Amino acid sequence: MNIKIRLIVMNFLQYAVWGAWLISLGAYLGGGLKFSGVQIGSFFATMGIASLFMPGVMGIIADRWIPAQKLLGLCHLIAGLFLFLAAPQTEYAPLYTFVLLSVMFYMPTIALSNSVAYTSLSSKGYDTVRTFPPIRVWGTVGFIVSMIAVDLIRIDGVQLSKTSYQLYFSALLSLILGLYAFTLPNCEVNRSADRSSLVDRLGLRAFALFRHRQMATFFIFSMCLGIALQITNAFANDYLTNHFGKIEEFAGTFGVEHANILISLSQMSETLCILLIPFFLKRYGIKTVMLISMFAWVLRFGLLGAGDPGGGVWMLVLSMLIYGVAFDFFNISGSLYVEKVTEPAIRSSAQGVFMIMTNGFGAFVGSYAAGKVVDLVGWPHSWYLFAGYSMLIALLFMIFFNYRHEPEPLK
Repeated sequence: MNIKIRLIVMNFLQYAVWGAWLISLGAYLGGGLKFSGVQIGSFFATMGIASLFMPGVMGIIADRWIPAQKLLGLCHLIAGLFLFLAAPQTEYAPLYTFVLLSVMFYMPTIALSNSVAYTSLSSKGYDTVRTFPPIRVWGTVGFIVSMIAVDLIRIDGVQLSKTSYQLYFSALLSLILGLYAFTLPNCEVNRSADRSSLVDRLGLRAFALFRHRQMATFFIFSMCLGIALQITNAFANDYLTNHFGKIEEFAGTFGVEHANILISLSQMSETLCILLIPFFLKRYGIKTVMLISMFAWVLRFGLLGAGDPGGGVWMLVLSMLIYGVAFDFFNISGSLYVEKVTEPAIRSSAQGVFMIMTNGFGAFVGSYAAGKVVDLVGWPHSWYLFAGYSMLIALLFMIFFNYRHEPEPLK
């Protein structure tokens, strides 16, 4: 089989595993299991915990001891096993423990799957910069297809997205990908690889960039914006399904009955907005593009609060479409900013710090903080508070983060 097709299958399954539960789990936890906002948030904080160190650890193992494609397979088999163990649990402690363990092994597979793709394409003589993006986009397609599948497939008349069957479905996909990964081209290990310190190997040396006011400010704002990243993943489906589902006026509407499909517009928007980034970067510069992202989060949250699945469904749809701008514009422009201002010797490590601040510390704090807000304030007022927080971050960013149209390398 053509290597491109094999890598498309890998990417499709890689993100289908995630799409099977990431958006719908909150509705099951809040509706079926009656968990509190903080408890729901804690499940999404697991991704922040795992992002702090597991990708770095698995990267070292793949470089030195276990070929990346085999480690990818092992991680998916283990992650899938823990999801199978998690699915029948209804008490908070065991369910949280098994989901945490599963996420610990899933999160490193994102980087591992990229590594397998880069190595496989390079070995066949392909230009990865041109060839990989059209392959990677199938990962987003897999995520969307999986979201729609758990929304439409029913067992005993109940959607998978509203039951623990979503975890079984995700586990099955993970096990399939785990076995499939062992058939992918071999990625050689380097047993005589650089024996630098663990601090260097995990990319932690780049934290020295905090000595530069410009980078410290950027990383702090990255964490602050990262706080917003998991909020809608954790609570949007729960809000649409359980909050509006209890209101007679909205019960039975498309937004309540098929919340996952409605929310999948966010991922579709994300795919399309990637194409807009080069134009915006060239015309407005990195700082403005990051600001656009922050104000997009204001609209994302505000429209969720103001909309409803009835006459206000257009606001919900608009909120989903805005997500692409909110998510992509900061993540990609922020990554490009790091690329432009850091020296080559620590560039990869600096990218790692950017991910740790956004998907690690930011996501961890945001998941718990958002859960507490939901418990104290309730719906829809929590969305307005989240919008207000995003507005504050945007205004502070305008004041404290200053540089020219094109960022200059650190001196």
